[in-house]
Amino acid sequence: MSGILISEVGPRDGLQSVQSIMSLEAKKAWIAAEAAAGVTEIEVGSFVPAKLLPQLADTAEVVAFARTLPNLTVAVLVPNLKGAEAAVAAGAHKITLPLSVSETHSLKNVRRTHAQMLEETRGIVALLRSLPPESRPKFEGGLSTAFGCTLEGVVPQSKVVELAEALMSAGCDEVGLSDTTGYANPRQVRELVRAVRAAVGEHALSGLHLHNTRGLGLANVMAGLEEGITTFDSSLGGLGGCPFAPGASGNIVTEDLVFMLEAMGLRTGIDLPKLLAVRDILRQAVPSESLYGFTPDAGLPLGFVAASAA
Repeated sequence: MSGILISEVGPRDGLQSVQSIMSLEAKKAWIAAEAAAGVTEIEVGSFVPAKLLPQLADTAEVVAFARTLPNLTVAVLVPNLKGAEAAVAAGAHKITLPLSVSETHSLKNVRRTHAQMLEETRGIVALLRSLPPESRPKFEGGLSTAFGCTLEGVVPQSKVVELAEALMSAGCDEVGLSDTTGYANPRQVRELVRAVRAAVGEHALSGLHLHNTRGLGLANVMAGLEEGITTFDSSLGGLGGCPFAPGASGNIVTEDLVFMLEAMGLRTGIDLPKLLAVRDILRQAVPSESLYGFTPDAGLPLGFVAASAA
């Protein structure tokens, strides 16, 4: 394994979790700076009603801007068919539909049962198949709360596998596993990746969305790497925190993840000093929000040579 894809989710997952509303110009500056640092996939927003997430009300404008940046995959989250229609109209390259394995969480999050979410999935697939092949966004079914739920507790592995199979049968291009609540541990990551891949095929699961709520984010990345996972979501500065554990970071810090991978000889294609400089944009745009990360605080080791620069 030589190349790892880092999917930056801060402009969506980070901003939806904080009180501050970042200006459109600051979002553009953030996304442009990360792309210039070598980040090739960014989840730039979510097509949800503005009254629910005013932080992401300008997602269509953000997508339009991000599409002008060369070699950048512009990803968005959609909660339903209506959101997918908006994403297609805006020109997103990739859309993710979150399906909570915990049905209680699904009802709280998107107000739909598993059966209703699978119906939405089939509707989105029909929409995408009506488009010319060259203009169809990639469609991922994101299995949220796959490692545990704050409302239901333990989430059975069998249920994750069942819903992964259902999403692929409905027509998704791939599925992803999300540690929405920061419950996962490395052994669980290894076992769940193996179980899901055994059911849907290796090609259908390449990405993990992991959180660092209990300090196991990078350890869980290592477990994913050992199982052949090649795409990991993270957030610059760990932006967003975690509503389930006040004071603890939620998303894996992009800067720490890139440092670890590059130090291990795994190429991300990201220029670490340039990436670290992007934090200044966040500090100025949302000064009241906490930013996390060990690498930004400690600096790069003397003599450090990134794999991507070697």
